Amino acid sequence: MHGDLDAWLDAGTGTDAEFVERAWRLVVRRRVDDAARERALAALADGSLSRSGLLRELVGSQEFAEVAALDGAVAGAAADRSAPRSVRGPARPRGIGAPASSDERPVEIRWCLARYDGEARVLDVGYAFAEPAYLAGLVGLGAPELVGVDLAEAEVPGLRPVVADVRELPFADGSFDLALCISTLEHVGRDNDVYAVDAPRDDSGDEAALHELRRVLTSGGRLLVSVPTGAAEDQGWQVQRTPDEWVAVFERAGFLVFEDELYLHAPDGWRSAAPDEVVGVAYGASGPGAGAVLLAELHPRTLGERVRLAVRDVRHRGDARRGTRPT
Repeated sequence: MHGDLDAWLDAGTGTDAEFVERAWRLVVRRRVDDAARERALAALADGSLSRSGLLRELVGSQEFAEVAALDGAVAGAAADRSAPRSVRGPARPRGIGAPASSDERPVEIRWCLARYDGEARVLDVGYAFAEPAYLAGLVGLGAPELVGVDLAEAEVPGLRPVVADVRELPFADGSFDLALCISTLEHVGRDNDVYAVDAPRDDSGDEAALHELRRVLTSGGRLLVSVPTGAAEDQGWQVQRTPDEWVAVFERAGFLVFEDELYLHAPDGWRSAAPDEVVGVAYGASGPGAGAVLLAELHPRTLGERVRLAVRDVRHRGDARRGTRPT
């Protein structure tokens, strides 16, 4: 380890090819593609670019800005979890921001990871294509049991992978205390060819997935979910519903909305939004990814949870926790 670090700090050691590989891994967290490697090596060879100059280019790139935004979201979630709280329960940050140049991931990641509250058994749905920063933050929660389920398989140290359809989970009832489903529910039952996976098509796949997630959660468990929202759209590979339609789907699957928040991709960046601000927002209309997202903490609908929600809304009437309906 120390030898590798010393070699990296001494920019004069190693070949240009080794330096290029290290630079991409360090700055943008991925392997360098063939075309970029050839361009960099040619520029380093003819002296038109120095090693420091290459690093400056990478740090100034949009790709690095995206990596930094994701890292910032993971770090922000950790800070939220460790901050002193005046009430029991998980941190529940709201009004999160993100750059206009980014997609919805920084907001989703911070909102969801901040709400981890020490649960022992955690399930993540759709982990295989998730950003490395999110996976690092997920593993960093330190949950004693962390399981990832997806139609594809990926090796993530600290996470037990399970290849399965979220509509037919191979787990017993009440197997998990917390489940996370970030930007995944809208793809269930849709055309997944873009992800090189095959699964039965089903226009109500998202609702079927929610029923299964309800089944594998404990009675006091929670589901943290994020979905694109705005105008109702079926793009084949995903579905986008209005906020009220998503809430109806959640409730038909046996959940109640304990907390939710809408976010809008505005010209000056991502911000919390009121329901009327996301009406008619199309997917991809204002930049990369969704134009608006709905983030929600769902609890299995039981009498006890209904009472708990009613008491919370009365006790904290000045601190609204649901944005899709009057509190």
